[in-house]
Amino acid sequence: MVRNILVKLREATQSVLPVSAIVLALHATIAPMPIWTLILFLTGAILLIAGMSVFTLGADIAMVPIGESFGSALTKTRKLWLFVAGGFVLGMVLTVAEPDLQVLARQVPAVPSVVLIAAVGLGVGLFLIFGLLRILFQFPLHVLFVASYALVFAVASFTAPDYLAVGFDSGGVTTGPITVPFILALGAGISAAIGGRNTDENSFGLCALSSIGPILVVLVMGMFFDPSVSAHAFEPPAGIEGVGEFFAILGNGFLQFSREVLTVLLPIVVIFTLFQLVHLRLSRTALIRILIGIVYTLIGLAAILTGVNLGFMPAGIYIGNHIAAMPYRWVLLPLGAIVGFFIVYAEPAVHVLNTQVENITIGAISRRMMMAALSIGASAALVLSIFRVLSGIEIWYFLVPGYAVALALTFFTPALFTAIAFDAGGVASGTMTVAFLLPFAVGICEAVGGNVITDAFGIVAMVAMMPLITVQLMGLIHQSIRSRTREGSGETD
Repeated sequence: MVRNILVKLREATQSVLPVSAIVLALHATIAPMPIWTLILFLTGAILLIAGMSVFTLGADIAMVPIGESFGSALTKTRKLWLFVAGGFVLGMVLTVAEPDLQVLARQVPAVPSVVLIAAVGLGVGLFLIFGLLRILFQFPLHVLFVASYALVFAVASFTAPDYLAVGFDSGGVTTGPITVPFILALGAGISAAIGGRNTDENSFGLCALSSIGPILVVLVMGMFFDPSVSAHAFEPPAGIEGVGEFFAILGNGFLQFSREVLTVLLPIVVIFTLFQLVHLRLSRTALIRILIGIVYTLIGLAAILTGVNLGFMPAGIYIGNHIAAMPYRWVLLPLGAIVGFFIVYAEPAVHVLNTQVENITIGAISRRMMMAALSIGASAALVLSIFRVLSGIEIWYFLVPGYAVALALTFFTPALFTAIAFDAGGVASGTMTVAFLLPFAVGICEAVGGNVITDAFGIVAMVAMMPLITVQLMGLIHQSIRSRTREGSGETD
């Protein structure tokens, strides 16, 4: 166990250091931060490293086995109504208190947080059912993607522009650090229970479909709320005047996020306990291991959320605002490319997905390949997002051609890569995107006098969209290289 923790600690340090180094370099050169903002950022980086180490270990030994057990149990019951009801309840439970969603909901005052969160949960529940039925009846995934996004853009054309970016952002935040390991394991468990030659492809796609439902439901919901009151409600960085106040803010933050994470985990534990009593019957050793993993998940995720909300969020909004107010604000574009490239390294859910991809494909798609494709996608997304904030161009002109390219690629890319790409889009736009990049965009928007709701919001949607293209392009390149290798060796299919 100690060896595993040390391995996770090394991986987390390697993930967080690049972004931290960039922020410190900006502090030392063109964007010097106030002393307490800097101290909070450094403390946040330490908490993020420690939290990621413990959280990923907890996900490995608790969330993944629970998800696989659920998937296998639901399939073996051979009762369609239980399959549908179980999928809907799990989708709602996993999403309603997702930490990323809580952060986003607090920043959209035109819609009560409870309404927005419930709408997103409803969307995930409904589309998780579609995803489970797709696996059960072996329906082509790319056809479902094309039909779903055609419906999304049709509904979007009737929704107020103020809710367009919020709707797509809602889809991006649903696949956070709690839902991703669980839903991935759920898909793997069901696919393994069904079997067949498409087991690898069927293991992916649930996260992607779970991201589409919230977009659709939030866009519909936006038709019933007055967009004229949609001013943003971003909480300003906390002002700290002494060491005592610093530790008080840190301690209160950790307790608050611990309660939020416990709220997320408790329904999962209750449902798992019921399944254990009725159907699973896991051994005592397995249960103890899962219980330890849940405690790790709780502590790790609370530390991550404390670090990014109290440390990274104030730094993001300050740096964005400070640099955008300079005469040479164009430097934000190359800076965005660098930050975007490294930010996905610090997303907890990205590591869970990459590990799952490498394990299920038996190394054919390595974690390094996945990280390269995701980094390039996030880098391009951030450049386009900053350009959009600076220019005030509507998000329509980015999302429509972007999704048109992504959906067109589904007809040429190997099905496995398409499924992974659409899952990766939701996973790349996680905690760090909401708590660091969104405040960064808000800071820029405020400095240039733009509309925060229509201009700054949408950055999550852009980060979620670009990996759909880059990962599928990686699939085409991988297919081409494999074909050339086979031709060179004289091998045939």
